[in-house]
Amino acid sequence: MNVPNQLTVARLILSFVFVALLSLDGLAWTKTAALVVFSIAAITDFLDGYLARKHSLITNFGKLMDPLADKVLMCAGFVLLTRLELIPAWIVVVILTREFLVTGLRLLASAEGLVLAAENLGKYKTIFQIVTVIYFLLFLAAKESLLGFLRPLFNAYYLGPEHLGQVLIWASLILTLWSGCSYVWKNRKLLGDC
Repeated sequence: MNVPNQLTVARLILSFVFVALLSLDGLAWTKTAALVVFSIAAITDFLDGYLARKHSLITNFGKLMDPLADKVLMCAGFVLLTRLELIPAWIVVVILTREFLVTGLRLLASAEGLVLAAENLGKYKTIFQIVTVIYFLLFLAAKESLLGFLRPLFNAYYLGPEHLGQVLIWASLILTLWSGCSYVWKNRKLLGDC
């Protein structure tokens, strides 16, 4: 297994560790640890694709598992933030719907021997989603002693979840919808038999 594929598998494993950490209540520094694990997993998202392209290490395993690992990580982040009442559930349902729709299109394309590449708009969407999740994880971690020095930042009027957090949520939602519609439109021929 090459290095990009190892990073993809590591991201999948880190996603499960992240879920476990963010689900624990009452233990010291679990939110801070969840922030660190999510951040490392997000870095592997960029690193595996870069290494695969740079060193011509693109494999069928990577084509299948890289987007799957990405979706598991991002969906876990948004679902858990909904559970913690930081992001409205309906927004998470829209984001999950887009992810499943794009995955479905990729499966249809695969059945016809085609590979649908990721688009730049989808990459921007992913960046905004990662930034949004990390922002809220920082907000949670700032309530713990290790990163408590960050708490005053979130108490500042425009930097708190009710302002900056909302901007990030809406930017993520708009980019998610825009990239999803663009992806469906560009690949509408795959839906021609519907």
